[in-house]
Amino acid sequence: MKSLEEKQLQSEEIFKGNIITVTHEKVELPDGNTAMRECVYHRGGVCILAIEDDCIYLIRQYRYPNRMETIEIPAGKLEEGENPDEACYREFEEETSRRAQNMRFILKLLPTPGFCSEADYLYEAENFKKVDDALPQDDDEFLKFIKMPIDEAYAKVLSGEIVDAKTIIAIMYAYNRKHCK
Repeated sequence: MKSLEEKQLQSEEIFKGNIITVTHEKVELPDGNTAMRECVYHRGGVCILAIEDDCIYLIRQYRYPNRMETIEIPAGKLEEGENPDEACYREFEEETSRRAQNMRFILKLLPTPGFCSEADYLYEAENFKKVDDALPQDDDEFLKFIKMPIDEAYAKVLSGEIVDAKTIIAIMYAYNRKHCK
């Protein structure tokens, strides 16, 4: 089978911020022609599925780029050089004030592969409990914690109330595990 890989010929950095770098790149296509690509490079993140008493832990927060409140599973970006297997503990504790004894890796997902390098790593928190000495959430985050029955979360996915991709994947995973044993 012939490779579908594209080869970078030129790259110009357009913007470098704290979270993303944006480039404009010229690539050689598999057929030898060239094309331009606009790329967003991102360190990636972790997202955590946490289930207790047949309920899923969710966070309500305002997402400025979309000008709306979203319902999401606890999640956050990776710091420079941070291992996802460690970051998941930090993010879960920061956003829920709960500490997990174990995190089980579920899958890697690419939220927007058409233009962005971001890869998110979905984990399931196991054996967790609320703690008084939890890591603080980020100064610029204003979060509302929600504990919602899995079936209700699933219904909110189907109704379009929950639109965040990583959260949809986690809810579908939890719902299928619950109902397809």
